Formats: sequence, C-alpha cells, structure tokens
Amino acid sequence: MDQNSLSPRELEIAQSYASGASYQEIAQVLCIAPSTVRTHLAAVYRKLQVSSKLELATRLGGHAPEPRDLSLIISELALSLEEAISREKAVSEVLRIISASQGDLDKVIPSILNYALELCDAEYGILFEYRGNNQFFASFTRGIPMPFGTWLNENGTFTVSPQTGLGRMVTQRQVVNIIDVKSEEVYRSNDPLRSATADLGGARSFAAIPMLAADRLVGAFTIYRQMVRPFSEDTMRLARGFAEQSVIALENARLISFAQGAKR
Repeated sequence: MDQNSLSPRELEIAQSYASGASYQEIAQVLCIAPSTVRTHLAAVYRKLQVSSKLELATRLGGHAPEPRDLSLIISELALSLEEAISREKAVSEVLRIISASQGDLDKVIPSILNYALELCDAEYGILFEYRGNNQFFASFTRGIPMPFGTWLNENGTFTVSPQTGLGRMVTQRQVVNIIDVKSEEVYRSNDPLRSATADLGGARSFAAIPMLAADRLVGAFTIYRQMVRPFSEDTMRLARGFAEQSVIALENARLISFAQGAKR
C-alpha cells in the first residue's frame, strides 16, 4: 500500500514522526495523548509495511517497501503489546476509582470518559441517562464544544426521534456506530438533536453504546470524532468496556444511596 491508504491524521503523525518528532512532541502539538500517537503509528506501520522510523521516512518519500520480514512482525507485536498494556492499566485504574469512590459519580464518570476519549481517540464524550419513553438527559460530558453543551443544558431532558443514533440504540439495544452523522437523512430533516450534534458539536463520526443493567437500559455511553473517521470494531470493544464500567459505577451509587436512605 502507499501513503494514500492513510487517514489525514495518520499521515500527519507519520510525517512528524519520520521527521524526528517524539510521541510526546507530536501529542503536545496535536493535543492528544501519547498513547493515541502510538496507536496511529501502529496502524501506519501495518498499512505501509515498515518496521522502523528510517523505513517510514523512506516509504513516505515514495520508495517501495522491502519484503516483510521478522523485524516487521516484531515491531508490530511490540506496538500491539504497548497498546494492550495501556488498555489494561486504564481498566485497572477505573476499577480502582470505582471501588474507592463510595458512590461518588462526580469522581468516577469523568475519569471513565477521560480514559475512553484517550484510548478510543475521540474528541469528546457524553454519558446520557435514560429516563424512559425515548427520553435522555446528558448527565456527564467531557471535552464537549461549548455551543453543544449549552444546547444540552437548555434542553434538559429531551425526547429523541427513532431515526437518531440514540433512538436506534433504544430500539435495538445494540451499539450504533455512525460513519458520518451529516450523511444520514435524519440530519437533512433538521432533527433537533442531530442538528445540534453536527452543527454545534462539530461531530462527524459517532458511536452510542447502550448501558444495560440486566435487561434494563440505564443510559448511553457516547463518543464523537470531529472528522469522518469511523470507529473500528476494536475501538468499539474497548468503548463497550467503559460503558460496562459506567453501569457498575451508576448501580453502586444507586445501591449506596438506597442503603443510606434505609438507615434514616
């Protein structure tokens, strides 16, 4: 494959890295986490079939790649191992926070959203509380653009149409992964939520993960990218894990609140 197979963000990171910038330097310039830079580079190495910074620089210069060898396989495995370690550390830390939180959602949910945005390479995220009858309330947000946040605050609990991502999630009780929110008919119909998501929030790719306690829908864990770059299946598996942890935190808080009320 040639560099045309790379996404704009992957190409930007590849060029910076090949020019000598470190993970940390690239992350600082692009306002993303070093682990996100590493994730992109893993994809770049795989797509361009290179195994070192020198080979990457040569490949970006238009030269054909050398045949794949053991060094490339080792390089890919090393990058994959680093990603796996980062994910495991994030999961462990979130579980530790939940355990120590004593039901304080203001401590737990922002941390979960932070890790989700970092590891899923998303610009912002929202945890919606489900209030039945297709109604949602944005309980927690992270990184959300101010105009979209203002819209959510002003609308409070709002009803979603069946055509929106949240509406489809309610019906299907499954992950809804939208490639481009502006490409769907619901956007062209001027649906209030979709218009706010795309025009005020600048979202393009979007995913909603149902938060289920047994068979009961308690909310939606949503992540957003501000360019058309769909979330992969691997990313969705990771996001589902964060959604499940959010459910644990919400249910812990509910039980603690119930127990405290019973003592009064």
